[in-house]
This record gives sequence, C-alpha cells and structure tokens, in this order.
Amino acid sequence: MPGPESAGDAAGLDDLHAAIARYYTACLHAHGATPRGVDWESLATQQMRMVQLLKVCDGSQPFSLNDLGCGYGALLALLATRYPATPVDYLGVDLAAAMVAAARRRWKKRPATQFVVGSRSPRVADYSVASGLFNVKLDQPVARWEHFVGHTLQHLHATSRCGFAVNFLCRLAPGAEVSPALYCTEPDRWIGFCQTTLGARAECVAPYGMREFTLLVRPS
Repeated sequence: MPGPESAGDAAGLDDLHAAIARYYTACLHAHGATPRGVDWESLATQQMRMVQLLKVCDGSQPFSLNDLGCGYGALLALLATRYPATPVDYLGVDLAAAMVAAARRRWKKRPATQFVVGSRSPRVADYSVASGLFNVKLDQPVARWEHFVGHTLQHLHATSRCGFAVNFLCRLAPGAEVSPALYCTEPDRWIGFCQTTLGARAECVAPYGMREFTLLVRPS
C-alpha cells in the first residue's frame, strides 16, 4: 500500500480547504467545543455517527487511528467508553487551526494523542475515520466537491493498513427540499469508486435512524 500523499497531490484544492476551515472556525467561535461547534445538532446524533464509523476497527487489540476532520477530538470520549482497556494511538487532523488548538487543550493529558493542522494525515495508521467530512459543500459545484471526495478517499485508503470509514448524507426523494450547501449521494456511487479506483471492499451500514449511511472500506 502506498504511503501518505505529498502536499503536491492536493494541488487545486487549496481554496476549497480554506473555505472549509473558515466555515468550521466560525462554527467553533459561535458554539464552542460542542457538537454544534462542529455543525452537529446534538451529542446523541454525533455519537450515533461515530459508533457506525468505529465498526471498522478491531478493538480486541491495540491499534492506531487517524481521525481526519477531527474537530475538537470528540471521538476520543467515545473511544474511552467503547475500548476502555484497549490502547489506541490517536492522531487527529483538521483543516481549522482553531479546532486543533481546542482539541490540544481538551486532550493534553491523554497519552498517545496528537493533533495536527492539515488536509492529510502525515502517517499510516491501522485505521482512519472521517465523520461528516463530505456533508457541507458550501457553494462548491458538485463536480468539484466530488473531486475533493474522491481525492480524500484515495488518501484515506493510502494511509490505512486495515481499513477506513466515512459517512455521507443520503439523497432525498425527487422533489424534496434540501439545502444547496449540502452534498447528498447514493451508496452505490462511492462503493463503486472504492471497488474500481481503490481496489477495496466497501460495506454499507444503514439505516441507523438518520438520513445518511456509513461506508466501511477495507483492503481486498
């Protein structure tokens, strides 16, 4: 499996990354290090999504985990609950420097925990997760947003030895109203990408009480 991508591999996405960072920095400033601060409506729904993502991990033995779009590190609280006796070497990565600063303050006493600012993980880990990373496309055209999604999935695959997990909003029925700032899709769109482009196995987890689905992606 190839190693982490170089900075040059993200060429052409710098302005998109900057827009995402501005959006979530504004959320954090408005709501603090809370679920609303990373644009989730409640702690319950935030945790429900994370539970699905962690299904990609084997918690019976120590593992390393990359959390792309980590926000203030909320996943660490769930890790402590689900795997209280399993050491997890955790790296959180976020585009927003303010998020990384909040995460470092919150988790400064947890061992084997690091946070970095960026769009890519600087290391290969056993697993990677990305929660809500693809939902808010702001004013980006769909084609460009899907280029970003595909590029990110390739990176997650390249930096995950055993697999990675991501979630997406489901496409609504024809005629239903949805904000133009949201990206909604069908599972087959990205299952096919994982199979044909990444050469990986993708399992769809749904439904779980929300209008979305989670993909668990593992090497073939």
